[in-house]
Amino acid sequence: MKHNANSIRAFIGARDFEVSRNFYKDLGFLESVISKNMSYFGVTHSVGFYLQDAYVKDWIDNTMIFLEVDRVDRYWDELNALGLHLKYEGVRLTPIRHEDWGIECFLHDPSGILWHFGAFKK
Repeated sequence: MKHNANSIRAFIGARDFEVSRNFYKDLGFLESVISKNMSYFGVTHSVGFYLQDAYVKDWIDNTMIFLEVDRVDRYWDELNALGLHLKYEGVRLTPIRHEDWGIECFLHDPSGILWHFGAFKK
């Protein structure tokens, strides 16, 4: 099968939709409102996700997103400077880890979704 894809976008949920909307805007994503219960948050047309006003604990607790970034060290410094872990309840930052495949740091959003920000070894 040949895939001529232009983008891929995950659908994620939120325990508190308004809190999560504000969190992702503070994180630097641009919001496009789809409906009263869903928004698209992106950095480009092809890099983004849909945030839904829906919460299923098992789903949220098992959702992880990997965002490949150019420099994890710069990204980590900027995440710390934003202070989202101080502003939003439940948000946690985990420092950079070096793995065989590359490096990454982690951020849990207000609902508990785990974000991986990483870079692969070249």
